[in-house]
Amino acid sequence: MHRAARIEDWLHDRREVCARKRGYRPTVIPFTGYGSTGWVRILCRVLLARPDKAGAAPPKKKPRSDGRDAGIRGWRSFTSVPVKAVTVVIEIDGQRHEVEADRGGVVDAVVPVSLVPGWHVARLHTEDSAVQEAPLFIVDPGTARGIVSDVDDTVMVTTLPRPLLAAWNTFVLDEHARVPTPGMAVFLERLASASPGAPLIYLSTGAWNVAPTLTRFLSRNLYPAGALLLTDWGPTHDRLFRSGREHKRGNLRRLALEFPHMRWILVGDDGQHDEAIYNEFVHEFPGSVAAVAIRQLSPSEAVLAGSRSKDEIEGTADIPWVYGPDGSSLANQLAKFNLL
Repeated sequence: MHRAARIEDWLHDRREVCARKRGYRPTVIPFTGYGSTGWVRILCRVLLARPDKAGAAPPKKKPRSDGRDAGIRGWRSFTSVPVKAVTVVIEIDGQRHEVEADRGGVVDAVVPVSLVPGWHVARLHTEDSAVQEAPLFIVDPGTARGIVSDVDDTVMVTTLPRPLLAAWNTFVLDEHARVPTPGMAVFLERLASASPGAPLIYLSTGAWNVAPTLTRFLSRNLYPAGALLLTDWGPTHDRLFRSGREHKRGNLRRLALEFPHMRWILVGDDGQHDEAIYNEFVHEFPGSVAAVAIRQLSPSEAVLAGSRSKDEIEGTADIPWVYGPDGSSLANQLAKFNLL
């Protein structure tokens, strides 16, 4: 294991011992999952919370799916102690499963189920923590189309230099301070409505710590509901920092293998590496892509983003690439290909 990872594990272990002595207990932060009629991908994170936030008794009111009732809010989700190797109990439609959190307290596990297509709920808890509910979207095996969307500079505009974005997410972390990209909520809603039953995946290089805030932002700004696929910051077993590009590449490949008969509409922007990543995916899985929609950043946004692609990628009749500054422009262009 990389030395930085060993140091991080040692630090987490020390902090966990101290927090437990102060009476802190594990609590589950639930995230939206997805799956098919025979399996589901469960996503959540286990952190230590104050006793008054992580009571043993289940809450009287229905817990929110964005983690607001799970006891960890805002910047505290970055300073809270993750609980590694803890067993999380999953209850879905009367079936019980047990999975183990990774070294960052994150659970990303596939469990067998037998569910009809549509929205369902998984009940999650660990040790004597309160039960939290995680929404699950089950995709009909016959669904022919899905949607993958980037987050930063695609569905929201932060108007900050890229090097400061992580600090902003860490210490401000307020959905009210984020600006929705013009027309993108309507654009994604139209894409979802054009293909009933299509799964929507928000794929971002952001940390799992910001998931509750992103969920509230998307809901507040009327973006269609979908699963968030984020990453865990910090060192891995073999490198100092996690690779955002590899995170996106890996999850795109996983979606292509999980839903081999589905064609995805990929939505991103030209300020990061979305074009290159999507182009690689198109060449690796051409039968899994229906179209690519790239939001073009304004000159000032491009400066803040630190870079901008120089050349637009030419699409084909089977896989069109469309470019536009906002959701309305992208929608109008995809409509010409009968994708809306």
